[in-house]
Amino acid sequence: QVQLVESGGGLVQAGDSLRLSCAASGGTLANKAMGWFRQAPGKEREFVASIRWITGSTNYADVVKGRFTISRDNAKNSLYLQMNSLKPEDTAVYYCAARVIPRSNWDYWGQGTQVAVSS
Repeated sequence: QVQLVESGGGLVQAGDSLRLSCAASGGTLANKAMGWFRQAPGKEREFVASIRWITGSTNYADVVKGRFTISRDNAKNSLYLQMNSLKPEDTAVYYCAARVIPRSNWDYWGQGTQVAVSS
């Protein structure tokens, strides 16, 4: 089992930057991909970005490409999401998740961290 704990959310203004962190524990990440998802009020949860832990290959949703960067620190078993040029529409609860490669289901989830962007 993998436990995921997010941190780093907060209230910022449009154009600001924020860095989210996700600490992983309880299991190996070598056979996993990790990702960030978000859910805005009244909307479905949506994919933001993902990274394969071993190779470091990344994937982004079109709406965040060029503004967000996903990264990981193998030594700290931590995942990050650097968010630049934030927009009010980025306001959401952001979740860290993990899945076992090659399965497509995201089996492990954190509790979420709130990001609010004011205009």
